[in-house]
Amino acid sequence: MRRSSDNAISLRSLAVILLLGALAFAAGRQPDASAAGRGQSPDTVVLEGLRGSSILDWRGEQQRIGYANIEKLTATNVIRSGAQASALPESPRNFSTFTYSLKGVTHDLDHFMTRLKVVGLLVITDGRIVLERYAQGNTRDTRWTSWSVAKSVTSMLFGAAILDGRIKTLDEEVVKYLPALAGTSYTGVTLRHFLQMSSGVAWNGNMSDPASDVAQLPRLNKEGGLGAQLAYMGKQPRKAAAGTSFNYNTAEADVAAAILRAATGRTLSDYLSEKIWRPFGMQSDGYWVTMGGTDIERAGCCLSATLRDSGRLGLVALRDGVAPDGTRVLPEGWIAESTRPSPASKGYGYYWWLRRNGRFFASGSFGQHIEIAPDRRTVVAIQSYWPVAFSDELLEHNDTVVDAVIAFASAR
Repeated sequence: MRRSSDNAISLRSLAVILLLGALAFAAGRQPDASAAGRGQSPDTVVLEGLRGSSILDWRGEQQRIGYANIEKLTATNVIRSGAQASALPESPRNFSTFTYSLKGVTHDLDHFMTRLKVVGLLVITDGRIVLERYAQGNTRDTRWTSWSVAKSVTSMLFGAAILDGRIKTLDEEVVKYLPALAGTSYTGVTLRHFLQMSSGVAWNGNMSDPASDVAQLPRLNKEGGLGAQLAYMGKQPRKAAAGTSFNYNTAEADVAAAILRAATGRTLSDYLSEKIWRPFGMQSDGYWVTMGGTDIERAGCCLSATLRDSGRLGLVALRDGVAPDGTRVLPEGWIAESTRPSPASKGYGYYWWLRRNGRFFASGSFGQHIEIAPDRRTVVAIQSYWPVAFSDELLEHNDTVVDAVIAFASAR
């Protein structure tokens, strides 16, 4: 398996445990069984039925419809696009002969999309779309929730804030921006530690334990939002020296939004619109889920974008933050720094997952993926609704296809 560390798949599977507990947002009532008989479409009936349910419990058609309509189900901020989308020239390659081998069995692209419930697959090589496929009603205009892919976008926003002088260095302490954490175990923890998931502060992410830390997040979000979450985090003891132990913690990633808000005076959505969405010519507005009772986004999750705009996000990273018009929106070398193995984990940088071959990727629950392959000048974006958040089997299948698609698409 192509991994930056032997246990990277297991780390990604474990990472979702901490994410899922932070995201039990809900929005309304149970489905009306008579709605279909009153002329509503089947999709509308399913969507109405999702009100009041947790996104963590959605399966099958609930996922397919809900992931494409998050902004109708919970509070979000809008990420405004500009007047004109940047060009993505199409140079389609013939993938009819494409195959990949998994556990000694050869499959084609249709098998991948069906088996992993892929609704969107985009491959961009040398700035041109060489493959674009949609399934199950999704189109190039469908927005789809990103899950933890949003973390990698947040990473780029930290770079933009440094270029703007809003943040001087990642070695500044977290408590400078979040004084509510002063005098707690977070004293001495830096922004760099946050981005590398290595604060060293204890956190129990066992979702099967109702007394675990991660199990408290839905209640905290409902009762007091960000303030309640910060108060809870501030009571946690130190487990390891900052910077020495990798501990995937979406609660800390969410709080990164408050750090950027304090540094820039802007919501993440507004800042993302100014720094990336408009300069890179995203085709559509996006949406970013907010924390309970506030306009502060969940920096660790749930940014909704079209497949092509997800591909453009990959191009931001591939081009080190240089927009189509030549404007630099990230510090020179920021992406290289962001994708350098951290002291606590060879497979993780600043909210980016890393491979041994120099490639890196953003990964989200239930099959969301943006892969950047600088060696092949290629970006791959995938939107899916897996039956489970993560499993080693699904991750291996996904990564095998990504590698094979990159090789096929970029072959001279």
